[in-house]
Amino acid sequence: MRDGQPALVSRQKSSLVLVRPASRQLQANGRPVFVVGINNLSKQPVEFRMAQVEAIQHAAGSDFEMKIVTYEMLVQEEKNRQVAAALLTGLAAGANAYGASRAGYGSYTTPSGRTGTFYSPTAAAIAQGNAAAQNDAMIATTVEAGQRNMVALEQSVIKDNTLMPGEWYGGQLHVAPPTDQGGAQKSYAIIITVGSDRHVIDVAQGPPGV
Repeated sequence: MRDGQPALVSRQKSSLVLVRPASRQLQANGRPVFVVGINNLSKQPVEFRMAQVEAIQHAAGSDFEMKIVTYEMLVQEEKNRQVAAALLTGLAAGANAYGASRAGYGSYTTPSGRTGTFYSPTAAAIAQGNAAAQNDAMIATTVEAGQRNMVALEQSVIKDNTLMPGEWYGGQLHVAPPTDQGGAQKSYAIIITVGSDRHVIDVAQGPPGV
């Protein structure tokens, strides 16, 4: 039991591995995310390498590889998301600036029915100042959110690591979604190699609500 949730335990000659879902309910077609804890039981340093982590789905009598989504991949996804968010922020900022540039213009109609336009530098300056402040706030919010996401990835996602004797190490393990089985249960195995130990964790992911 870890944090109120049951964890699967695999013990081999020189290491112990705990695995549990990162959330209490896996998304139906989303990436499975697991929390992995590794303990070095030996008296020597042991290596943990993400390149040696595998996930294999069992379906229709065959085995299919499920991609392990590494920290580097998640960082690149976050960078791509930040670029998209920055583009949207830039478009919004541009719209704000354009609206402010037009704010000083107005129209009038005289009692005799004559119409015309006028320009107020004061109104334009106020509108442009407000737009600049809004744009700065939008951009700051976008940057801040991106930095928070990067820090969360750095702190939470499991990476290559050397474990000293007796040391615990762990983090989130992200796996590509298993192939849909028509709403039926999905079965797959996560293989985690620690030093010379090979830990095989079998997972049965039921349909939503099960």
